[in-house]
Formats: sequence, C-alpha cells, structure tokens
Amino acid sequence: MQALVLDHVSHAFGDLLVVDDLSLQLRTGDVVCLLGPSGCGKTTALRVAAGLEPLQQGRVIIANELVADDRRDVPPEDRSVGLVFQDHALFPHLTVASNVAFGLKGLSAAEKQARVREALDRVGMAAEAGVYPHTLSGGQQQRVALARALAPGPRVMLLDEPFSSLDVRLRQRVRDETLHVLKESGTTTLMVTHDPEEAMFMADRIALMREGRIVQEGTPAELYYRPADAFVASFFGEINRLEGVVATEQVATPFGPVDAKGFSEGDSVEVLIRPEALRLSPAGGVVNGGGEPPEHAVEVMAARLMGRTSLIHLRALDVPDYETHFHARVPGRFLPPEKQRLRVDLDRSQAFVFPRQTD
Repeated sequence: MQALVLDHVSHAFGDLLVVDDLSLQLRTGDVVCLLGPSGCGKTTALRVAAGLEPLQQGRVIIANELVADDRRDVPPEDRSVGLVFQDHALFPHLTVASNVAFGLKGLSAAEKQARVREALDRVGMAAEAGVYPHTLSGGQQQRVALARALAPGPRVMLLDEPFSSLDVRLRQRVRDETLHVLKESGTTTLMVTHDPEEAMFMADRIALMREGRIVQEGTPAELYYRPADAFVASFFGEINRLEGVVATEQVATPFGPVDAKGFSEGDSVEVLIRPEALRLSPAGGVVNGGGEPPEHAVEVMAARLMGRTSLIHLRALDVPDYETHFHARVPGRFLPPEKQRLRVDLDRSQAFVFPRQTD
C-alpha cells in the first residue's frame, strides 16, 4: 500500500521555482529521506505534503486518500500526519504529558491518559511525564516531540531536520533511538536532511534532490555504489577527481585503467575515486632511497588518524602529468611516515567515470 504519494508536485515562491515536478512514493512502513544541499527544495516538498504550504501544482495522496490537488486542499490537522521539527516546538507552560496529550482529540480522559503513557513509554520518557520541557536536555526534548507526533497514530510521520540542533554525540544516540521507535511502530516516515551520513543511517530509500528535482532515488547502497552522475557521487563524501580521455573503452589513471564502456573513443571524461578505493600496501624504501618504484606506486605526503580510519595524503609517482595529490582512507590505525613508498591497488567498484563537465 502506498502511504504517501507526491505526484508531479511543483512549488514556487514568486518567480523562484523551488520544487520542480517532484514525484515520490512511500510504501507503508518505509523510512525515506529527502536529501540535498540547502535551498534544493526538500523542506518545501515536506511542507507541501504536510499541508503547511498550499499545493500549487500536482497531487498529494495519503493512505490512498487524495488530500490535495487543484480543487482540494485538506488542512494539516485532518491529514493524519505527525510533524517533528528541529526546534522541538514544545509548549513551555505544559508538562511533558500535557504536551503529548495536546493533539489527541475525541478521546475520553482515560483513553487519552493511556495513549500518552504508551507514547512516552515508546520513547523512554515515561518517568519525565510530570516535568516541564525547560528541565530536559535537547535529546530528551526531541524524544518528547517524537512522542507527541506518534501519540495520535498518524498514517505518515514527517521529520524536518530533526537532529540538526543536537551536538554530534547526542545526535548519533537520538537518531538511533528514533529509528528503532519508527521501525518498531511501523510508522511510514519522510525525513528531510542535508547530511548524507544521517540519511544512509536512517533511510530504507533516499531521494537526493538538486535545484528542486530528484536526481536519483534508491537504497543507500545504490546511491553510494551506483551514482547517476558526478553530483551524486561527490555528495556522499570526499572523492579524488581526475580528468582523462577514453581510449579503447578505458581511461588511464595513476592506479591503473578504469572501465569506460559506453563512451566513445577520445571522449573527455572525469574519473571520481573514493578515498577508500585506494588500497595501500608496503613497497619498501622511500622515494629518494634508490631502487625502482613498484607499479602504481605512491609517496606518503602526510598521514592523520581520524578515529575509526586513517587519512593518507599521497603523491603519485608513475604518472607525472597527473594532479598528484590524492587521499586514501584506511580502516583503523595506519600512519606510515612521510616519503614512504607504498603500492596502491584500486577497488574499481568505487571508481566512477562521467562526462567531463565544462563551463
């Protein structure tokens, strides 16, 4: 069953088109992230789904019910959607329990109390039911906001940058808790974020936006390992960027040839290589220490421990006409000294060839 459908939605502010013919479908129980840089239209698309922005073009369907088109516009409170924003939007003069109960309509006092207790239990905040929001940490406030949105049993949950106001360590914990709550409750969720790591952590599917349009939609693995273009590939983290010319369906790199099937002979292309695709192994000696360098050799310029990984700055040795500063990322602690010579092998599943972009 399709829990939420945005069908050819467009939205403009004056002469500025911010959502351009966007179509997206969420199945029941899906967690889908609208991902993209600031100003790409993702929050506007979410607000149109919620009814907080009037629909200008297209259709919005929730649980097979048409809630907005050119003749119909159901108000937000009647769309059965839960909303969570980055600023929590809790009422400071109400207790935690009263905040959660605020949106519950048509229930007896006993039913309302039971619903509040269930929602707070779900997010681990039952013990704080009687306190006021200002006494809570940012992470606790976010959990209360999630409980308030879940309490009415919405058909769709809409999250707008819900973790961006939290510090890094707290953000990691709260989004983990939130994901498990959403999955255990089976709540269909559309979440907006500009953070690719967060989207990959939270989402069953990601819709990456650019200038109002979805440029690629799929699972996190599909977008990471099979990017549609250079924008998608580079959005998911640092890349090494090279330029080259196609010859016999390949393009040469300092780390060996990369497949360029589908391109014509002589095409100008760019090759994008993820740092983790450069696999390093000892080659012995230093560059100035004599001896012939191994095939696909590199020289260490600097090595930095980044916690779970090590980042190695490299200079290629065997292709002098290339840009020679590359990055490799290695799991764990790997800190070779400067000027050490290493062998590099390329994981071609993380090397991507696209047409060269020109001004």
